[in-house]
Amino acid sequence: MLDPHRIRVFRSVVASGSVQAAADNLGLTSSAVSQHLQALQKETGLTLFQRAGRGIVPTEAALVLHAQSDEVMSQWGRLDQVVADLRDGRSGRLSIGYFASAGAAWMPSLVKRLTSEYPDLVLELVLTEVEHRGPRPDIDLVIEPPDSPVPTGYQRTDLIDDQFVAVVPRGHPLAGERTIALSELKGETWVSNDYAKSYGHRLVVTACAAAGFRPRFTVQAQDHYTAIGFVGAGVGVSVMPGLAARSLPVTVARVHLEPPAPVRHLAALVRDVGSPNPAAERAVALLTDLIHHPSALPRRALVG
Repeated sequence: MLDPHRIRVFRSVVASGSVQAAADNLGLTSSAVSQHLQALQKETGLTLFQRAGRGIVPTEAALVLHAQSDEVMSQWGRLDQVVADLRDGRSGRLSIGYFASAGAAWMPSLVKRLTSEYPDLVLELVLTEVEHRGPRPDIDLVIEPPDSPVPTGYQRTDLIDDQFVAVVPRGHPLAGERTIALSELKGETWVSNDYAKSYGHRLVVTACAAAGFRPRFTVQAQDHYTAIGFVGAGVGVSVMPGLAARSLPVTVARVHLEPPAPVRHLAALVRDVGSPNPAAERAVALLTDLIHHPSALPRRALVG
């Protein structure tokens, strides 16, 4: 079995670029670092570094080991934290995965209320909107069709259907309208607010196709809040989830879309541990309450 401490030293040398720099970063002597590297090479049977001038460079095998050890060392670090929590009397831990718009709208209030009720609970929040390496969190907020299969070992709690809205510059002719048809945006310059392969982007493109046109994207912002900045600057219009357009700068107007507008389904996947998990159950209950009683959520104006 590989020694985790030696792996940490090895990773520091790769990241730092030299034995001496790693020693300085780790608070060790350079000879101690060299001894750890020699022992690791003996354990693995691999040549991990080669001489290059007066220094060393990692071999191809070292680079592969470094990349593949990311997740393992992350989990080892988490285990170290669990031990520290137990030593300090904090026996509860809950991880929550979230996407960006949920993080901005719900997470601050959820965390404040949950930690006030469970002061000894250690919360770990993970942005899972992009590719996430490592195990799925205890509670994972997801954007997916309601008929999506539930991962093994989890239960799904449906949260809300989030209808998309149009976001236009404040001086736009449609800014004063309460509701418009998606087809009224046919001739506009569009700002993308999500990744091209994302579920939300596909929903928008499909809805536009049903309305008889394909949106002309000239800016690939790929996130809601940057897209809002482009719209506020008058670059174009955007169609995004209502949750993402909840707080807007004064330079931007939100306009509702007539049915059939694109809608994304939001749900919480909760790990089934085979026994009651009061903190997880309470977190989902608080989240549901925040969603259905939005007046309890703090509102803030974004800077344009």
